[in-house]
Amino acid sequence: MNDEELTAEDAMIDEGAPSEPNPEEQDRTAALEAELADAKAATLYAQAETQNVRRRLEKDAQDARAYASTGFARDILSVADNLSRALDAIPAELREDEKFKGLVVGLDATGRELAAVFQRNGITKIVSVGEKLDPNRHQAMLEMPSDLAPGTIVQEMQAGYMIKDRLLRPAMVGVAKAG
Repeated sequence: MNDEELTAEDAMIDEGAPSEPNPEEQDRTAALEAELADAKAATLYAQAETQNVRRRLEKDAQDARAYASTGFARDILSVADNLSRALDAIPAELREDEKFKGLVVGLDATGRELAAVFQRNGITKIVSVGEKLDPNRHQAMLEMPSDLAPGTIVQEMQAGYMIKDRLLRPAMVGVAKAG
């Protein structure tokens, strides 16, 4: 072989591909790869954080829509309580009296319409009497002697309400006394 005959390997070496990598280039490549890995990790973190913020905002907006009427609902509960007390206070003989029949029918209709409005807005009455006292839904006002198990609700002084899955107002109740 003379000096002018080159093999394919010799041609590659001559074209600028060194046979052994330069240590400076290896360090620079390692540094760039580390920077790239850091940048990828930072990008993934930022994307995850953005997605978490978006989900949190969507949940907050959903809760705001679902529970926006909570303040108004609490205020209207006193109207429901007064209407219920008024209906309960009407004696049976006045319910049958022709002079008062229209008034009683109107009050009953108003009560049914108010219940329908509550239902449409996710407001439900808490069932209390006969249930075990649940401090998350009931407020015990007094203990009463009873044949029922201690802690069982025997009287409801004021109805409690939920709005969807949240407590709107606890039921004020009397519970069976121990012993």
